[in-house]
Amino acid sequence: MAEAPIPILEMKNVGKTYSRNGRSIEALRGANLQVRKGEFICLIGASGCGKSTLLRMAAGFEGATQGDNLMWGMPISGPGPSRGMVFQDYGLFPWLNVRDNIGFGPKSRGRTKAEIHETSDRFIELVGLQNFSDVYPHQLSGGMKQRVAIARVLANDAEVVLMDEPFGALDAMTRERLQDELVDIWSRTGLTVLFVTHSIEEAIFLADRVVVMSPGPGRIDNEYRIDLPRPRDIASPAFNEWRRLLSSQLHSHHGRKAG
Repeated sequence: MAEAPIPILEMKNVGKTYSRNGRSIEALRGANLQVRKGEFICLIGASGCGKSTLLRMAAGFEGATQGDNLMWGMPISGPGPSRGMVFQDYGLFPWLNVRDNIGFGPKSRGRTKAEIHETSDRFIELVGLQNFSDVYPHQLSGGMKQRVAIARVLANDAEVVLMDEPFGALDAMTRERLQDELVDIWSRTGLTVLFVTHSIEEAIFLADRVVVMSPGPGRIDNEYRIDLPRPRDIASPAFNEWRRLLSSQLHSHHGRKAG
């Protein structure tokens, strides 16, 4: 029997302890997660359960105190273009227009002007901002800024996109539109996405697999493969059944923590 392919990301018994004001704070304990190439995984859990810490470790912004943090079976020793991070606050360069923000990665890697231009144009079109290529971030809406942030990560040849509540600050209509667009981009590009959210509905709408984290010190409590066909109807009985199941999971965590 053929061996399963190596996961693109893997965390084995990962722990993370911070030192703050002379005392230790344990953020993660014995967390195990495998992410296969092309998967869309959402992490959900109560505030303070270590979702963002896990994501930052996958990005290489933070190291593990215990355990192994791997990409393609090799230790993650720091940030790299293969793992692109998209934040809630966009993180765009205010002095660069849309085209130059998206082309920043290829330019910093020494690509030719023609290659930078071609790459920028391709991803500007992918996120639907053809009419805004010369506009600066302060002239864009929140939804447009987040599209630029996504395009900038993709233009940098990211194999994995790590998203930390990227739509959390947006109004409901913009959020829904960007959820649709993100699923479309993911399905067309074959990207691997690890997405942190507080919203159960968002997780069910987006993910192949929803990973539930327990309250701190965080660890992976349960995983659920979302078998709903796409595009997903948030008003369908099957969708609401998933919502009830995941809500009960998170409520049981609150009860456990309170006890």
